[in-house]
Amino acid sequence: MSLSLRIRLSLLMFLEFFIWGAWYTTIAVFMSNHDMKNITQWPFTVNPIAAIVAPFFVGLIADRYFATERVLGVLHLLGALFMFLTPKAVGHPLLFILLLLAYNICYMPTMSLANSLTFHHITDQEKNFPTIRVFGTIGWIIAGLFISFVGVYFVKSGLRPEQTAMPLYLTSVASLLLGLYSFTLPHTPPPAAGKLVSFRSIAGIDALKQLGSKPFYIFLLCSFLICIPLAAYYNFTQLFLEGTGFQNIAATQTIGQMSEWIFMLLMPVFFRRLGVKWMLAMGMLAWTVRYALFALGAPHEIVWMIIVGIALHGICYDFFFVTGQIYVDKKSTPEIRGQAQGLIVLVTYGVGMLIGAQIAGAVYNSFLGNTEKLTLTQWNQFWWIPSIFALIVLIFFVLAFQDRKVEAQVAAEQAAAS
Repeated sequence: MSLSLRIRLSLLMFLEFFIWGAWYTTIAVFMSNHDMKNITQWPFTVNPIAAIVAPFFVGLIADRYFATERVLGVLHLLGALFMFLTPKAVGHPLLFILLLLAYNICYMPTMSLANSLTFHHITDQEKNFPTIRVFGTIGWIIAGLFISFVGVYFVKSGLRPEQTAMPLYLTSVASLLLGLYSFTLPHTPPPAAGKLVSFRSIAGIDALKQLGSKPFYIFLLCSFLICIPLAAYYNFTQLFLEGTGFQNIAATQTIGQMSEWIFMLLMPVFFRRLGVKWMLAMGMLAWTVRYALFALGAPHEIVWMIIVGIALHGICYDFFFVTGQIYVDKKSTPEIRGQAQGLIVLVTYGVGMLIGAQIAGAVYNSFLGNTEKLTLTQWNQFWWIPSIFALIVLIFFVLAFQDRKVEAQVAAEQAAAS
């Protein structure tokens, strides 16, 4: 693999996740400061709706008729337009949310398209892809740091960048740049051109039929359930940080991505010692502890508890979601591997996050009532709910899940590699 190609693909990943990180961690603060505090769950609802739509768009259209780099370019250019228009609709909440929905429908398919383009042009996926994909995490981190520490020079005195439309316009500009850059990427023909693609295969029904077993069903159920409290983190952490006196909200949240980077590198060590089941369990436990730290830290604004809670993101994400992807890969055959991974995305980031965002929003609004913001005592009560929910999912998983076949397979692979 040439250095030039590595750089080009790394820049693709950097911009892909810079775009997501620029608006996703700031949108609730912006809305709460523009008379939309009661509907901050909706950006985190339209995003999973788009995640549900994305596999069908990619499978039925992008994979069959058009070169991947061209689809990437067009979708990001359309996304740039929709995001540019979004803050202009701030006085019309319904239009504001519909524009965000249109943007997300453009953006979410590009995540799988960026991955498929990268896989098409690298020769050693296990060796090359992580070193390219890590630039996506770096992009998310840089977006947060830029907004907090550079964006302050582009907004009115006395305002934080997260309170303004600056992150949304930054997303639009970055989308425009990536849209234009995409047309310069290596030509990647549609992978399923001429092939018969069915609804069953795109929806993952065929994969579910082949993978169907008690351990897999338990894993699938727990993956869905854990995404319900996960939605509370993405939706309300930024408002929680604002309420507990943090100034550089976007930058503070990048601590989670820094942790994700570190634990991604440490995963092979933990995998050898813990195996699939206990890696997944550790990820769930981290969610429970994170929300408990938020709850305990809220009443007296205990900074270290809140920071540690954010830093646990590396274990929360890597140990559960990345381990889950590996587990699914071990269960799959080459013929259904893509379908199986798509099924997990559909269940977690699609249906799970969709339901979770609505539940989290309803709980938040029940605490909010007619007030402007939650008190510190209310934040304490709010965070205990997802903490206890995650704990219940963890206990059920530990008692019910056991896949000796996969555990033996992983142990054998680890022994052969050592």
